[in-house]
Parts: sequence; structure tokens; C-alpha cells
Amino acid sequence: MRVDTEGDGVGRRFGWLWAAHAVNAFGTRFAFDALPLIAVLVLHAGPARVSALAAAGLAAGAALAVPLAAWVEFHRKRPVMVAMDAVRFAAVGSVPVAFALDRLGYAHLLLVAVVVAAADIAFQAASGAYLKALVPPRDLLTANARLESTAWTATALGPPLGGLAFGLFGPVTTVVVNAASHLLSAAGIGAIGGGEPRPARIAAPRAGELVAGWRHALTHPVLRPLLLNTALVNGLIMASAPLLAVLMLGELGFTAWQYGLAFAAPCVGGLVGSRLSRRLVARFGTHRVLLTAGALRACWSVGLAFVHPGAGGLVLVIAVELALITCAGVFNPVFATYRLGLLPPDLVARTLSAWTITTRLSTAALTGLGGLLAALAGTRTAIGVAGVLLLATPLLLPRRAPETAGRARAAAPRR
Repeated sequence: MRVDTEGDGVGRRFGWLWAAHAVNAFGTRFAFDALPLIAVLVLHAGPARVSALAAAGLAAGAALAVPLAAWVEFHRKRPVMVAMDAVRFAAVGSVPVAFALDRLGYAHLLLVAVVVAAADIAFQAASGAYLKALVPPRDLLTANARLESTAWTATALGPPLGGLAFGLFGPVTTVVVNAASHLLSAAGIGAIGGGEPRPARIAAPRAGELVAGWRHALTHPVLRPLLLNTALVNGLIMASAPLLAVLMLGELGFTAWQYGLAFAAPCVGGLVGSRLSRRLVARFGTHRVLLTAGALRACWSVGLAFVHPGAGGLVLVIAVELALITCAGVFNPVFATYRLGLLPPDLVARTLSAWTITTRLSTAALTGLGGLLAALAGTRTAIGVAGVLLLATPLLLPRRAPETAGRARAAAPRR
């Protein structure tokens, strides 16, 4: 693939990819939790069916993504991304159509959740591989920082605006916007243009090729601890989210707008952190920033166990989330760039798919265990246990920088 080096290094072609990412991110966050909300408000599903919708969609989608990973690896990445956007547009768009025809059912929502989960993983794997080929190595951190800041902007703006639209215009409004975002994303990716070499083709993926991503990650001395670290950190943080919702909205009596504010306002930390990441790497080096930001992001969640009613409790949650998200904003683009530098070109898509599948399954498992612990010992105790366990996760970060990390430091942008 021809690398675009015009302008600031990332180039016009990355600009189209960035725009497509922004549209996709906003559409997804605008429709945050849309399927569970539709299940509750339209289909009158109970807690067990709503939980099953989330868990089954995640698990079945991850299972489908295993054979998809090899298919992505051995096909051109840009057409794969367009195809996955088209699949998501069709799946998500079927919900408002079925609603309008009064044919929407629980099984339909479950199928949509599975298809979208699998397509999400395939799209992310293809996008990561395409980004590595599209952007020069010296500009990868710049590109990842921009994608990270866009994701946090969408997280800050999307759910509040989506909630407002949901209340004003009906239960499927956000789903319509989400479907349209996939269509616009496909158009943006199609506009990138340029050539892309055809990867080596295989007749049919063998069993070993389906798990090659896991094999590479788990046998690599640096990727293995990083995989375990990200799986546990993501899982423990996400496991606390529903528990904190129960604690704040139920036991402590916070209103819905206060709860939304507690998680929207701290997203500014993601913008700050992602903008600082390049400067920090230029000054301290990739590996030191990775270790420091990775350790710091695990230090804050335990504070959520001490939230109390009133303005002070709300400020505490905002402060904890702000610190956590700022550290994550620094860590995520550095980590994404560092990981891409450790992946051989013929294993990028499969390793990224294996990574996403592993983290999603660990999140589902830890969320279930967190709910069980909350039922046995109380919500606040379960949040505290998750926070204490997070404090141990920095032990899984790689202590030594490999040669590729040293090269990444040399290629970091100069101030």
C-alpha cells in the first residue's frame, strides 16, 4: 500500500478514515444501550432477559468473530471495513423497520446484538491493520491520539444527546441515527481511495490459522502480559459500571441527570490525556509512559466504594472518573501504537481480533461475577473488591522494552 506523507504526515487519506471513525463513534455512543432500553420499554422484558440480551450478544458475537478473523487477515482491509459497515447498517436498520411494521420481537433484538458484535470485532481488526499500512510508523501515535480524542468526545456528547432524542422522539430514534452512521462511515472509507495490495490468499482457513492471533499474543514475552493486563483492567472497570448505577440510582437516590453528568463530564480527561500522549512519549519514551499511565489508571476505581449521597458524593464520582479517564486517555493511544509495532503484517488482523474477543469475554465473565458478589455481599462491597483487584493489575505490565519499543521511541514525534 502506498503511504500518504502529505501535510502533517498522516495525510488526506487518514483524514477520511478519521472522519469515518468519528461518525461511527458518535452513532454508536448516541445509541448507547438502545437495544436493552427497547427491550424494556417496548417489549417489556424483565431483568433476566435484558441481561441475557447483553451477555448472549457479546459471547455469540465473539464466537462468530473467530473464523471472521482469518477471513479479514487474507482480504483487503478497506473493502472488509465497508462490508462490515454495510452489515451493521442492515442489522441495526432492521430494528426501526420491524418496529414500524409492529413485528419487533426479543429474538430479533438478540440476533441484531450478535451480528453487530461480530461485525464490530471484524471492523476493528481490519481498521487496525489498515491504519498500520496507511500511516507511516513515525505518525502512528499522532493518528491513534486523534482517534482516541474523537472516541472520548463521542462518549461525552453521544449518550446525553441520545437520551434526549430517545425521550423526545421515541424509542427507535437513536437506532436510526446509529444505522445512518454506519452508512456514512462506509461512504467515508470508500472515499479514501488509493491502492491496497492483495494479501496472500488461502482456500479455507485451517484450525491453526484461526487461533494464530492468540498463539502469537500468548507466546510473545511483551504481548502476553499486555493482553492479560488489558483484559483484567477493562473487565474490572466495566464490571463496576452496572453496580455503580444500582448504588447511585437506587440506594443513594441520585437522579438520572446527575448519574449522566457523573460519567459525561469526566470525558474531558480523555481529550486532555490523548493530546498529552505524544508530548509525554517524546520526553520520556514509549515504554515509560506505557508503564506509568497503565499503572495510574488502575489506582482510582477503589474510591468509588466510598461514594455517599449528596453533592459531595457526586463530586467524588466525577473526580475518580476524571482521573481514571485522563490516565486512560494517555495510555490508550500509546498502547495501540506500541502493540501495532509488535505485530507482523500477516498477523495484525488475527491478533487484534483475538485481543478484542478475549477482552469482551473477560468483561462478560467479570460482570457476571460482580453481580453475583453484589447479591451475596452488597453492591458497595462488590465495587470495592473490583477496585482492590485493579490495584494488582500493573504487575502484569511488561517491565522491559523490546527492541521494537526502542525503535518506537526513536520514531516518536519531536517537540
